[in-house]
Amino acid sequence: MRHLITLGAAALLVTGCALTPDIAPPATADVSVEEAANQSSVIVDTHDGDFASIQQFTTPDGVSVWLVEEPSIPIISFQASWKGGSAVDPEGLEGLASAVAYQMNEGAGDLDALAFQTRMKDLNMSFGCNASRDWTSCSASMLADNAAESMDLIATALSEPRFDEGPFERMRRENLIGVKRRETNARFLASEALEAALYPDHPYASEMTEDSANAMTLEDALAHKDKLMVRDRLLVTAVGAISAEQLAPLIDLAFAGLPETSELPTIPTVDLADPVSEPILVTLPQPQSLVSFAAPGLQRSNPDFFTAYVLNYTLGGGGFESRLMKELRVARGLTYGIGTRLSFGGELATWSGAGQTKNESAGEFLTVVREELVKLVENGVTEQELSDAKAYLTGSYPLGFDSNAKIAGNLMGVRQQDLGVDYFDRRNAAVDAVTLEDVNRVASEYLSPDRFTFVIVGEPGGL
Repeated sequence: MRHLITLGAAALLVTGCALTPDIAPPATADVSVEEAANQSSVIVDTHDGDFASIQQFTTPDGVSVWLVEEPSIPIISFQASWKGGSAVDPEGLEGLASAVAYQMNEGAGDLDALAFQTRMKDLNMSFGCNASRDWTSCSASMLADNAAESMDLIATALSEPRFDEGPFERMRRENLIGVKRRETNARFLASEALEAALYPDHPYASEMTEDSANAMTLEDALAHKDKLMVRDRLLVTAVGAISAEQLAPLIDLAFAGLPETSELPTIPTVDLADPVSEPILVTLPQPQSLVSFAAPGLQRSNPDFFTAYVLNYTLGGGGFESRLMKELRVARGLTYGIGTRLSFGGELATWSGAGQTKNESAGEFLTVVREELVKLVENGVTEQELSDAKAYLTGSYPLGFDSNAKIAGNLMGVRQQDLGVDYFDRRNAAVDAVTLEDVNRVASEYLSPDRFTFVIVGEPGGL
């Protein structure tokens, strides 16, 4: 196996996930990893790239897995993901997917929440789940020496979740506190205002409310778990000191108790409304104003995606090397920081940014952002800016792969976005291939300030 990076060891702890108690649990793992491997036969298709050697295989029970085998570090990290997240929450039960996720390591089988956490500690492992807008995911890290015992605990969590009243009510209280705190959270208020302006009726704009937090029940969560976590939408990635033959039976053990399939609502493509011409003001008593802005962006499948990605570094994604940071912080002292990003995936792609400034300078801040956008549209970037952006984006890329857990996460991102097993080998070449002509064309097409909707949260002056 050839690597440009070192596969390090890391434990990953993510907040809970959950599954059903009415499915028969899989058999207890009473054999070693080596014994399980002797009972397993899988056909492995290996992509031996320059970045990493990625093994693709399907377990005997039909689970699709990508594995990077790294025998030098005695740690195994894996991720599992199912298409379908918070966007498919039932109406009136917004936040239900997150409630399902929260409960996963709050007890299973004969183990209550404390006993479950103690058992994980005894095994020196971590396990938990989360729900994003489009995906429900679980992550785990464990020692290779006790992988069978760790996966046995995960199997119990997936097939016999307790969803006890105590942890569920604790989660409800936390959610209600979170809903209350959002009322004074400038970033949440800005996001809410942008959603209301650009896609108010789409499932992506739905948020947990006090009513929905109070309405959901244990029975709702258990039933919803069976819709989110099913075998025919399961993707798995793994990194560590284990072979495909050893891993396959452990994966089948862990996920044997899941339902085979389910029906979820289809999420429609987001059709963004026309940009709002004047800044949207959200009053919030505080000494600073948050200025947020968003416009239509690009999905990963767009041929111009990498061009936009490189351009974003110069606009606001490059820290102190970006145009907005240099002008707004260094030259004018209007902010401690401002950044821009490309958001993509699922049915929505946006180009957005945000930064804070004193209330009295909010008008000047907004004017400078618009002026910098105009400069990029009319004059483009320089050869030096393009060179600097590409050098950073290619040179820093391996830093995101410095642990087994991070590598498993990056593998899962590639799988979720269907980028292909050779993506890691193609990625830097795609960045290097971006030309000055490409960048300036995309700037002209996407960065006109008239395409952006601006939201200001605070008590702004100078508008």
